[in-house]
Amino acid sequence: MSIIDAARTDAARRLLEQRGTLGELAEKLGITLVSLSADEAVATMPAEGNRQPYGVVNGGAYVTLGETLGSFAANVHAIDRDKVAVGIEINATHTRSVRTGTVTGTCRALHLGGTLTTHEITITDEQDRLISTVRITNFLRNA
Repeated sequence: MSIIDAARTDAARRLLEQRGTLGELAEKLGITLVSLSADEAVATMPAEGNRQPYGVVNGGAYVTLGETLGSFAANVHAIDRDKVAVGIEINATHTRSVRTGTVTGTCRALHLGGTLTTHEITITDEQDRLISTVRITNFLRNA
């Protein structure tokens, strides 16, 4: 599946065609985009290759998954406004550890405004247990 296949709207398709990739770090972490729109985005990431020395997924990997989803969703919102979304605040709460398998991030818009967007990303394990919650706010600036 190509990255473009994840687009759920015309704006998402244009953004993905323009960017062509999720970015170098997302690719290194093995993040795979499943679906993308301004309101909701989903991606997966393997535990393997993203673990810290204690054998659990590094919290920074969860933050990267969350930022990738939130930033792309915000940019879907921004593209029709001739704007670009740039992150200005992010926070995360990790509630459980994962050692193996795949985690899934589900991003949902909390606010889609003219100058700011806020998205909340819940990250779950293969048993649908909450692993981490990430919240990102993006500023929409002129392209």
